[in-house]
Amino acid sequence: MEDEKKMIKEPLLERTNPKGGFRTLPYIIANEAFERVASFGLLPNMIKYLMNEYHMSMVAGTNLINMWSAATNFLPVVGAYIADSFAGRYPVIAFGSLFSLLGMTLFWSTAVVTQTRPPPCIGSSNSCSSPTTAQVSFLCLSLGLMSIGAGGIRSSSLAFGVDQLSEQGNHKSEAALKKYYAWYYASIVLAVIVALSCITYIQDHLGWKIGYGVPVVLMFVSALSFFLATPFYIKLQNKTSLLTDFLQVFVVSLRNRHLTVLPDSTSTVYHNKKGSEMVVPSNKLRFLNKACVISNPQHFNDDERITDSWSLCTVHQVEELKAVLKVIPLWSTGLMMSVTISQPSFPVLQAGSMDRHVTSGFEIPAGSFAVFAVISVVLWVALYESFVLPLASKIMKKPVRLTTKQRMGAGIFVSSLSVTVTAVIENIRRQIAIKQGLIDDPKATVNMSAMWLIIPNCLIGIAEVFNAIGQIEFYLSEFPRSMSSIASTLQGLGTCAGSLLATFIFNSVDRVSSNGGKPSWVSSNINEGHYDYYYGMLAGLSILNLLYFLLCSWAYGPCEVEGVKVLDEE
Repeated sequence: MEDEKKMIKEPLLERTNPKGGFRTLPYIIANEAFERVASFGLLPNMIKYLMNEYHMSMVAGTNLINMWSAATNFLPVVGAYIADSFAGRYPVIAFGSLFSLLGMTLFWSTAVVTQTRPPPCIGSSNSCSSPTTAQVSFLCLSLGLMSIGAGGIRSSSLAFGVDQLSEQGNHKSEAALKKYYAWYYASIVLAVIVALSCITYIQDHLGWKIGYGVPVVLMFVSALSFFLATPFYIKLQNKTSLLTDFLQVFVVSLRNRHLTVLPDSTSTVYHNKKGSEMVVPSNKLRFLNKACVISNPQHFNDDERITDSWSLCTVHQVEELKAVLKVIPLWSTGLMMSVTISQPSFPVLQAGSMDRHVTSGFEIPAGSFAVFAVISVVLWVALYESFVLPLASKIMKKPVRLTTKQRMGAGIFVSSLSVTVTAVIENIRRQIAIKQGLIDDPKATVNMSAMWLIIPNCLIGIAEVFNAIGQIEFYLSEFPRSMSSIASTLQGLGTCAGSLLATFIFNSVDRVSSNGGKPSWVSSNINEGHYDYYYGMLAGLSILNLLYFLLCSWAYGPCEVEGVKVLDEE
């Protein structure tokens, strides 16, 4: 037993390379953890800040937040491409940290410098000045810099930590990686919980200047922690990005569009990756097969190496792209679920209009109810394997285990339940507000406990566990190991597209429901609007999305783990 422990510890403590190892990981983890606390701490109360300080409408504020969220989820894809293709991970994280710090500092200045926002309303809320173009531009600049920074840090932080454990002359320790992954994800969860609880509480009770100043300090600590360990980091050489490989397949296929490639032809010669078991491409999406057809011997030099990677691809490259294209329909089913989660505005205003007291002297901040979704994620992950599945197996009297696609479908179903419950709660809340004569006073507190909002938030957390984790495991099971990074990329793109789709739906509902001078369903006055109708509509769209998922799942066929593995595993 002692020998086994010694074998596990040896690669971590006795390094032949003076750089890297576990001593660098706390700085990397702290960098992203503090960045998450800082950025997530801005989000919950953002709609209140935009409506109260910038005098934006609910629709305008929600659009801005959704666009910021979309950029924050898309730019890590760009950051990963830059890091893998030419820049390297260290410079990307370093510049990301500086951009995030600069963006948060500028955003904090909007709360400190009065010239950066409109003057306060005079008398009633009807006498408010709109922000100038310069003020909105400055605000968007600060949010944009934070998105760029997040794209740099979140795209490369996890992989950069793995690099520190890839010591020269030593094989990566599986035990070390597992420990690193555990600490990394635990720190992210803890960071989100702290952001949604502590930072939100500070903003509610100490004001915007301190509430937005704290994230600046945290981001400074984040950047400082990363740069302190600079002399000790391992900075591996760059390699070709998978996105570049995919683009090459598309380009070469178009260049070779004049070629005729017959299925099962024995006369066609394909270019193969050395050591790969795939010698012939599959017959699906045959147009892409033209990218790996050897049509000209001049593609190779005297050493039998490709002279131009943009003129000929390998069968392996082509099949990797096909694997991604094959999952796109199932990937698209997650967009509607992202829409149900990408509702950054109304839940905060809804909670703010309800009784949030836990005791006579303490009430939960309106922006902190989302923390129950995070807590439910943690609890469900902890109990799913150890309690839920054994209990289900005992009830069914046979082993119960959901496949990755079944978990994805379960997540979509539970997300539809969450918006349905939200619609019912809002219908009751609105009726109570009208009975109390508060229809023209959306900031007044209605006689209804906000603890009812814990239910839909917990359902959102369970849906996220089923669908998000199910998606990642589905991609990892369907792709070769060389494409493992694509799993997180696809999920980030899905969240980005979901935010854009949420913006489109929100604007469409506002435009259609306000025809003829009627109050919009998504009015800034939540008592006058009909958010119960809006969430009911989202529930209907979620049910349609579930049917679409079942169709895509049927069309996809059995997963690779259920059938025969087609692609080679490197």
